[in-house]
Amino acid sequence: QVHLVESGGGLVQAGGSLRLSCAASGRTFSTYAMGWFRQAPGKDREFVGAINRRGDSTYYAGSVKGRFTISRDNAKNTVYLQMNSLKPEDTAVYYCAVDRKGWVSSEKGEYDYWGQGTQVTVSS
Repeated sequence: QVHLVESGGGLVQAGGSLRLSCAASGRTFSTYAMGWFRQAPGKDREFVGAINRRGDSTYYAGSVKGRFTISRDNAKNTVYLQMNSLKPEDTAVYYCAVDRKGWVSSEKGEYDYWGQGTQVTVSS
């Protein structure tokens, strides 16, 4: 079992930035790929981006590419989501997730553990 805790969400104006963090429990964090997803009210949970176990390969949804950056610090068991140039349509609950297989995926079903989410609200 892996326990994930997201933090860093909040209210920001359009054009602003936020950095989300996701801290993972356990000793095998460096073997996992990590993903970020988001869910807006009334919508399905959607893929935002993912990073491989070493942190040298990332993959982003088209809607955030060039604005969001995922990184990780395996020594701290933490993955980050830097969000710049935020838009009102980025408003959602953001979730991090673990893929124990270790490679990046955009499919929700590939992820084994999920955090509780953190709210991001972007005002216009």
